[in-house]
Order: sequence, then structure tokens, then C-alpha cells
Amino acid sequence: MMNALWLKILRTAYRKDPVVSFVVTMGAVDAVIGGAEASWSLFGLGMGTIGMAIILRLLLLNRSHIEQATAIPEYYLPPNSSRLKLPNLSRNQKYLP
Repeated sequence: MMNALWLKILRTAYRKDPVVSFVVTMGAVDAVIGGAEASWSLFGLGMGTIGMAIILRLLLLNRSHIEQATAIPEYYLPPNSSRLKLPNLSRNQKYLP
């Protein structure tokens, strides 16, 4: 049950922000290897990488909220057409060449 939930969380994170998720994964691997081999410099590098990736994610999240709040709609067509309106046709009218 926990494995399925963990995989779902990881998939969602990778789809939303693949660069930040990759950097977090890279830092986690460094931290695990450094902790297992008692290499505290590698462990510190991994933890620092994870911290920087989380800060980057928060900065990107803040920037996206600011951009969404100030979005101005763009209209590709003018509100009024400069061309004349075509007359409505009915079945009783015949085409005159």
C-alpha cells in the first residue's frame, strides 16, 4: 500500500517539475552514499543539493503565482468587425447572377 502511494507521489512530482525532482533525486543519492560510507562531505553535498532544489522549487512556485495573478487577457480579434455584415438568407430567396 505504501509503495503504491510513494510511487504515485513521485510520478506526480516528476511530471510537475522534472528539473527540480531530478536535482532532489541526485542529492538524495549523494546523501545516501555519503551516509552509508561515512563520507560526511558527500553527505553534506547531497543534503545541500536537496536544500537548494527545494528553495528553487519554492522560488518557481512563488513566481508562477505572481505571473498568474497579473495575467492580462490578449484578444487576437478586434471587438468590432470592420467588414460589413452579410444579409441573412432564407430558402425563398433565389440567387441572382
